[in-house]
Amino acid sequence: MTNKQPTEQPEIILTGDRATGSLHLGHYAGSLKQRVNLQEIHEQTILVADMQGLTDNANNPSKVSSNILNVVADYLAVGIDPIKTTICLQSQLPVLAELTMYYSNLVSISRLERNPTVKSEIQSKGFQRSLPAGFLTYPISQAADITAFNATLVPVGDDQLPMLEQTNEIVRKINTLAGKSVLYECRPLLSHASRLPSTDGKNKMSKTLGNTINLSASEKEIRAAVKSMYTDPSHLQIEDPGNIEGNVVFTYLDAFYPDASYLADLKKHYQRGGLGDGAIKKILEECLQEMLRPIREKREEYLRDKAQLIEILSQGTKASRVKTEKVLFDVKDIFGLNIFKIE
Repeated sequence: MTNKQPTEQPEIILTGDRATGSLHLGHYAGSLKQRVNLQEIHEQTILVADMQGLTDNANNPSKVSSNILNVVADYLAVGIDPIKTTICLQSQLPVLAELTMYYSNLVSISRLERNPTVKSEIQSKGFQRSLPAGFLTYPISQAADITAFNATLVPVGDDQLPMLEQTNEIVRKINTLAGKSVLYECRPLLSHASRLPSTDGKNKMSKTLGNTINLSASEKEIRAAVKSMYTDPSHLQIEDPGNIEGNVVFTYLDAFYPDASYLADLKKHYQRGGLGDGAIKKILEECLQEMLRPIREKREEYLRDKAQLIEILSQGTKASRVKTEKVLFDVKDIFGLNIFKIE
């Protein structure tokens, strides 16, 4: 069963990030810029996912706790407005943990193990049989997040589509148990931006692997990262024709350089020869320095007033508690658990 919102109404959007490090250019290109635009049109909540950050960092919890305010500062620095977008903290919303428990009774271990996103992450992290139970049940926790806010639209990368599919499976099971539509199915909102490769061109961009350019990167860090970027290994001499396919520098220029016409001429020049890697790296570095400087400065300003960040997070979390408690009541009602209410 699917409970659809009227098309003329604004969508309800839920998105968020694990608090395991500062956000980087991959987040900015793929999601953060989109969120800034979405807040002008739709009802948007951003969840700082500290509980989910612990699913593979429980032995080092400070990695999560120390980054909560860093992530909030990143949000504000790129233009997310806490008046237009609700920013809340996952661990301070008890509804999410309780819904996760109820939903876990509707999902088999074999179904979780078949989830392509989970399978890929398990393999990349080398868990094998040391896999934390919390990590395996990550899709259930994500379903709890999405349904608790009645989210109808969820911005994701295409690698996260299996997670939304599993969320909708849980929604259908709940609605079948209820005999009516109680929860909404959600739809993905895919970014039009191409996924940024890591600066080394070899791996997925990852905070853990350290192959990113953070929004907080200093001028020196940006310069070093661009200098180390993978280009075209066959482009040995400046006069040699160069390939732009798989060339990380041009991928980043495509994502961030503001003058498309000039960039098109630059690509033609590089392809016919006569343009060195050092020259295109210099153009990219100047572009990134100009783009990241105001973000870095705003971020530093916000972090100097951590009390303000905590207040923004606290107010958003209080508002989110009110929103999510109604969904919890409805789900508990389906299971016959609303025998009495403790005030």
